[in-house]
Amino acid sequence: MARLKPVSMNVLAEAREEAYYVIACLMAGLAPGEHVVRLGVCMDDQPSLSATLPITVEGAGGCDDMVEVDDKFFENFAFLLTCGLAQTLSYGVMYLRSPGDGAGGPAMVQTWSLGWGALSELPANVAAELIGEREPAALFVDASPVAAMAEDGPCAVESVFPPKAYAPH
Repeated sequence: MARLKPVSMNVLAEAREEAYYVIACLMAGLAPGEHVVRLGVCMDDQPSLSATLPITVEGAGGCDDMVEVDDKFFENFAFLLTCGLAQTLSYGVMYLRSPGDGAGGPAMVQTWSLGWGALSELPANVAAELIGEREPAALFVDASPVAAMAEDGPCAVESVFPPKAYAPH
């Protein structure tokens, strides 16, 4: 079982808030379709931990699209991301797999690196080296800054999260 170094309640609360903001930004920038966000986190000498968050977006690609996730996947993902952001000696990778352009096109993958309590975007070639074996048929693209995903799209984060960020099934 992984053991975490103690952090203050304030640090943990800030990390949880940031984790929810990151997830909201990811959700706000998604086009209709089936998406998957994967996160792997390593802390000190502990075994790595991972979480998966399947996201379904239904609609016409506007602000009224329905974003659906399963509660248990959402909470597990948010908890692991919170831990990774709160534990400054943790490191890991988060990546988003989205449907490709057009029918039958390859899935598109964006990847972020987690280190020292922060997420930073990775270029496509680095992402392909890191996780290419897990997503062999995917098209790797340069990752956008997470906050820009919500700002660049037609909908602001507030229109997606909270309180109607997701509809649990």
